[in-house]
Amino acid sequence: MSHVEGQQNEGNTMLHVEGQQNEGNTSRSHVEGEGEGSTSHIEYQLDGGNVQPQQSQAVAAHMQALQRRKIAQLEEKLEALQSGRAVKERQTIWYVAKGRAIRRVVALFDSIDDLVAENDRRFEANDPDTTIEQDRLQIGYSTLARTLPWFYKKGSEMEYEEYSHMLKMLRQGADSARGDDTSKLKTLILEWVNREFKLVSLIDPDDKISCGFTHDVCGRLLCPAELDWTNPEAGIRNRSDGYIITDLSFPAYLYDKYTTKLDDLEEGLFKGKILIQGYKAVFTSPSSAKDVDSDGDGADVISNNQRAKKSLSGIKVKKHVAQIIQMEKVTPRSIAYIACQVRFALSSVTSWRSMDGDFDYEQFWWTIVDFFEKAPGQEARRRVDKLLEWWTRKVFGRNRRGELSDTMKANMSVNALAKQREQRDDTAFDSP
Repeated sequence: MSHVEGQQNEGNTMLHVEGQQNEGNTSRSHVEGEGEGSTSHIEYQLDGGNVQPQQSQAVAAHMQALQRRKIAQLEEKLEALQSGRAVKERQTIWYVAKGRAIRRVVALFDSIDDLVAENDRRFEANDPDTTIEQDRLQIGYSTLARTLPWFYKKGSEMEYEEYSHMLKMLRQGADSARGDDTSKLKTLILEWVNREFKLVSLIDPDDKISCGFTHDVCGRLLCPAELDWTNPEAGIRNRSDGYIITDLSFPAYLYDKYTTKLDDLEEGLFKGKILIQGYKAVFTSPSSAKDVDSDGDGADVISNNQRAKKSLSGIKVKKHVAQIIQMEKVTPRSIAYIACQVRFALSSVTSWRSMDGDFDYEQFWWTIVDFFEKAPGQEARRRVDKLLEWWTRKVFGRNRRGELSDTMKANMSVNALAKQREQRDDTAFDSP
């Protein structure tokens, strides 16, 4: 019994072991199940791992393409901005260049704004009663319109900000040109004085304090026409009573040979050599100022420059001021401009300003302009026109091609012959 029980126990033990084995199989089966599940999960993860890099690459490619498009758009915007900036810079340079004519031939002191304002006022008010100052401004605006024929149309089409920018650039060009001419003439005029009067002690252009009425030759040229510089009793040098220098006197340098006739103060006026030299130095060239003695018999400045747009070597010839602003005749306001510049160069004043002691440059400029533009009668007008014609020959030569009418041109032999040949050919064609 014990033995059987032992066997039973052994059987039980075997069953227990088998159960354990079954349990083990079951566990193994569970583990295998879990293993199969884990394998599937791992395979999914691996497959997902393959999918994610592909998606990342697609996203990266998309982002790169998007970035390239954005960069291209930014480059286009930058190019547009640069192009717009370049256009504005070119416009600015163009306005500044055009503005350089304003002080020289339109108005030395009046602003463009004042000229435009007076023209607008007359257009709106239509007031026949005007003052002298208003008439001067209106003539100035008319001169501006002739000098810059594009000004009115362009200005009327602009927005206020753009219009203000244009005026600012024109003013900048006008003032810079006046400054350049002042600097140029300060040296040239004193060099001409040294040479013409054969001075032993030369005037130093960099020492303006030694010029003016403290210098014998400069003082003589600045001396009012009604006074005698050579009179030792004259108190011009120290501006004593009775010898006050104002803009009410014409200086001697304005006259031919720097001398005047008290009984005929118009004779020789505005024919001073140094005045003509100053004019040619500014409007044609400093080298052309060397020849001012001939009465327009020298080389024709205008036609020569037209023919010499390019030299034989192909190098572009620099245009002079008159050619740039298409100026073929000397004008009253340009003479007044040079008269002010010459006086400043001869004076002891070191910086440009409208007042030199008792001398008012603005009033002096207007006095000269009014002499030409407001002649008191027909005979005075005739003398003024004759003087301007003399000036034009002096500066530009005897070129009068621009005065030819279409009728005059048609009657000249070249055109007349061409017309005759055409008529004869038509006659021959029509004949049987």
